Formats: sequence, structure tokens, C-alpha cells
Amino acid sequence: MAERLPLVRSAPTAARGRWLLRAGGARGGRGRGAVALGLLAGALADAAFGDPRRGHPVAGFGRVAAALETRVWRPSRLAGTGYALALVGAVGVGAFLADSRLRARPAARTLLVGAVTWTALGGRSLARAALDVAGAVQAGDLETARRLLPALAGRDPDGLDGPELCRAAVESVAENTADAVVGPLLWGAIAGPAGIAAYRAANTLDAMVGHRSRRHRHFGWGAARLDDVLTWPAARIGACLACALAPAVHGDRGLAWSTMRRDGAAHPSPNAGRLEAAFAGALGVRLGGRNRYGERVEERPVLGAGSAARATPADVARAARLSALVGAAATGLAAAGALALR
Repeated sequence: MAERLPLVRSAPTAARGRWLLRAGGARGGRGRGAVALGLLAGALADAAFGDPRRGHPVAGFGRVAAALETRVWRPSRLAGTGYALALVGAVGVGAFLADSRLRARPAARTLLVGAVTWTALGGRSLARAALDVAGAVQAGDLETARRLLPALAGRDPDGLDGPELCRAAVESVAENTADAVVGPLLWGAIAGPAGIAAYRAANTLDAMVGHRSRRHRHFGWGAARLDDVLTWPAARIGACLACALAPAVHGDRGLAWSTMRRDGAAHPSPNAGRLEAAFAGALGVRLGGRNRYGERVEERPVLGAGSAARATPADVARAARLSALVGAAATGLAAAGALALR
């Protein structure tokens, strides 16, 4: 029978064990701090500078994904799902390996997390695009507003009047508060740079192939479902934060909450509807209605009270401010979550 090790250590061994525990705890604390500080730094960089002007990694990923799509496209859900999983997995693994090499170097790891967070977030650019549309509508230049809208929303802008252009801007700000703000922060808190990168890749693929065009109706199904799953928690966290912060934009917290609860599930998207309904209630406006996407027309359910006002340029500005406040709150929660989870 093998001899068991003694249960009582010698004094030098015990001292060595206590030292290792302290050292491991210090390394773990620095690791927790690196992710939390990186998330804060990335959020501050986005707030200060917006998206990188040149060499944006997301744009590079999009070019690679588009080139691969032309080679592997089939009118098949299986082919499209494999395409999405391969690209998202490759990006996530790459970020994980880079992060793993820096775990013993907290300062370098903080820089990595900060850089990945900055490139994944889009709050500043989202607000800028929405305010550009609102400014053109406010000035009475609807042609310019229609020209600017495609940078913000995918619907056909031709023929939209001022209130409809403002509705499109508010809806896009609300929906993208999950995609471009809360989602990357949430997954960064949970899984570090790998989580941020994988989430952003999935979200980008959804925008590229996840729509219901004739070419991507089947091929894009997997990308769309993956993005739905990954965005599900971010949309609900963002919607709850929007309700809580409604008074900061002269809104009613109770109305925002009741509108989200009543109307959020009526939207065809399992995620966009929650945030759009929360914003409709918080801003006291009516969202939803007819949207045209090329040859396809969708009748969206009304979000908000039927008697609520149509959106105005001032409401777009309030929506941008609410999105920024949600982003600030989500940043704090993500940093705290990173400390708690690691």
C-alpha cells in the first residue's frame, strides 16, 4: 500500500505554502484589476475619441469575412452557421491567446483590454451619427438627413419626413445601445478580451449577413441566432438601466418600465424591442410603424402610448444622452463585475 503523505507540514513547508497562497492572491488581484482598468480605459477612450479613424480592426475583420463569404456561400443554414462559428471562434481564440501571454504582466494586459474595448465600443460614433441626422432635420434639410441616415439605420430613407427620420434615429440609438455599448462591456467583464472580441465579431457578422435578404435568408440564419443569444443579456441590462436613468433626460421611470414590460416583446427582434420600448417610455415618444428595406416592407408594432408624440430632433438628442448614461452605468457595473468574477 502506498504511504500517505503526512497531514501536518513541517514549518518550512508550511511557510512556503503560505507564501505561494499570498503570491497567487496578489497575481489574481492584479489580473482582476487589469481587466477592470482596461474596461474603464477603453470606455474613456471611446467617449473621448470615438472609433479609430484608420486601421479599425472591425473594418479589417469585415473585409476578411466578406472575402470568405464569397468563397463558402451556399443557400444553406448549415454552411452559414459553420461560417459564423469559424470566424467568431478564430477571433475569440486569437484574443484569448494574446491575453494568456500577458497574464503575468498586468500593465500590458490592461493596455490589451483597453485597446480591445475601445475598438469594440461605438457609443461616441453612434451618438454623433444620430445627432448629425437630428441637426439636418432641425435645419429643415431633409435631403441631407436622408443621405446621413444609412450610416445609422438600415431602412430605406427615401420619402421619410422629419418625424420619421427622427424615429429611425431614436430606434437605432436604442437598439445599438446593446450592440455597441452594453454588450462588449458585459462580455469583457465575463470573459476578458476574448469575450469582447468574439462578441464584436458575432455582432459584425449579424450586420453583414444576418438580415433577411434573398441571398442571406438561409446563409445568415446562424449569424443572426448567435448574435441574438449573445446580446440577450445585454439588451435586458441596458433596458433596465434606461428605465432607471429616465429622470436624467426628463423622463418618467415608471412609464419607461411599464412600456418596456408591455411593448418590448411585441417587437420582431428578441433584443431590440426591449431597448426601443424602454427608450420610447423614457422619452415619452411613439416608436414603431412601417419600415422599408429595399423591396421589403415591415409593419412594426407601436412602442409607447398611442397618444405619445412623434419623435423630434430634441428627442434624438435626449436619446443620445440616455444612451451615453446607460453606457457610463454599464461601464461601472462591468468593471465591478470583472473584479468580482476573477
